[in-house]
Amino acid sequence: MLELTIKSSRTESPSTLDGVLRLPFDVRQKSRFRARLLDGAEVGVVIERGSVLRGGDLLSTADHRYVLIEAAPEAVSLASHADSTGFARAAYHLGNRHVPLQVGDRWLRYLQDHVLDDMCRQLGLTVEHELAPFEPEAGAYNGGHSHSHD
Repeated sequence: MLELTIKSSRTESPSTLDGVLRLPFDVRQKSRFRARLLDGAEVGVVIERGSVLRGGDLLSTADHRYVLIEAAPEAVSLASHADSTGFARAAYHLGNRHVPLQVGDRWLRYLQDHVLDDMCRQLGLTVEHELAPFEPEAGAYNGGHSHSHD
């Protein structure tokens, strides 16, 4: 079993890949887990706590074997609004609920939830369901939360 312990730079371009690991967002938030590459080979992932894997990231072993991370298609809701004020209002309400949220040009994507779908419709958004890779915003603290009291 490959043990992937190094999260490599997205700009790094290895000459060969030893596999592809397609994962949903809930697993890509974990720092320790077992999974299977697309070819069926088992891997163990042990990376720095607090790391979030994104589609396109590379993980590697101590002996420089590289695995590409892919964001798996998931059941998501795509809420859109032609009006920027309506879009901003929906983003505010979803953010106020601490919902992981992917933001595009007047569209918001979140993991399917009928309660959130209803709220978005009440705010005037059009809601569609789709299977798509989910890459939510990293958040204000971008992977770490600390307070300075200098």
